[in-house]
Amino acid sequence: MDTIAATPQPPYYAVIFTSQKTSTDDADYGQAAQRMSELAALQPGYLGMEHVGDSTGAAITVSYWSDLDAIRSWQQHAEHLEAQASGREKWYQHYFLRVCRVERDAEFKVASQH
Repeated sequence: MDTIAATPQPPYYAVIFTSQKTSTDDADYGQAAQRMSELAALQPGYLGMEHVGDSTGAAITVSYWSDLDAIRSWQQHAEHLEAQASGREKWYQHYFLRVCRVERDAEFKVASQH
């Protein structure tokens, strides 16, 4: 995954998932997270994803979507529902989910020098 998602011109939607993992070191978590990233990318309306995390288990994942229907479809996807249940049962100590409409964005990029 690229560090910064390439998104279209606004408006579009962002789902911000801020989480704190439990201290349980579960190998299944990494596999599930990778699978969810791959599966989300296949969903209609998916625009991209960004993720950062630290050694304490704190993380922020932002996924971008074309509209609220696309977000609802992803939220209700059967395999995603299973991962959500596992997250609540064993992987997350705390999480917060926010859904936002992106009205404006701006980009800065250093021009490559040759």
